[in-house]
Amino acid sequence: MALLLTENLKKYYEMGENTVKALDGINLSVEKGEFLAIVGKSGSGKSTLLHMLGGLDVPTSGKVIVEGRDISGMTRDELTIFRRRKIGFVFQNYNLLSLMNVYDNIVLPIKLDGIRPSESYIDRILELLGLGEKKYAMPNQLSGGQQQRVALARALAAKPAIVLADEPTGNLDSKTSQDVLGLIRTSSRHFGQTVVMITHNPEIAQMADRIIRLEDGRIAGGEASC
Repeated sequence: MALLLTENLKKYYEMGENTVKALDGINLSVEKGEFLAIVGKSGSGKSTLLHMLGGLDVPTSGKVIVEGRDISGMTRDELTIFRRRKIGFVFQNYNLLSLMNVYDNIVLPIKLDGIRPSESYIDRILELLGLGEKKYAMPNQLSGGQQQRVALARALAAKPAIVLADEPTGNLDSKTSQDVLGLIRTSSRHFGQTVVMITHNPEIAQMADRIIRLEDGRIAGGEASC
């Protein structure tokens, strides 16, 4: 059974007398534990689709179904809680709070939900991502690759069903990009989480289990990664 589904998902914008079809009937199915990469040129609809999958934007029509629940029909409060508990986000910009150390940045979303973090689980994530010795370091003491690992740890910490990654290696050099993507793949398998990643880089996309390509808001093709 698919963990994530979209049904005829559309997102239209009115610009003057023109209608921009950012998404134009997307039907997508992602299995539990799958690592899916979405590729396409700038303006193809990649980011719009990721925002729809994460409940960060509302579709013009169609459905986004996560674990059997139609999130596109939720109220704002329901969606906020659902996102915090079920969906982890990793963005190109790390979005770390400069006045908080690594540990506090990681557990902040969990504490906002009124839940006590599992120290053993956080430590497992930190060790897996090579951050065990950086637990109490400040963001300005970390390299770009380390900061992206912290962002990934934060996404994994709440044990979400899905991790959505938006160009997660866009600010990193090629060697660090390969390392971080390898960690995303390893951690998703280790913790049994589904990953959907958008990227413009075909080489990065090849690390996924499956690749789909968007063109003009539509799925233009897909393949299984090696």
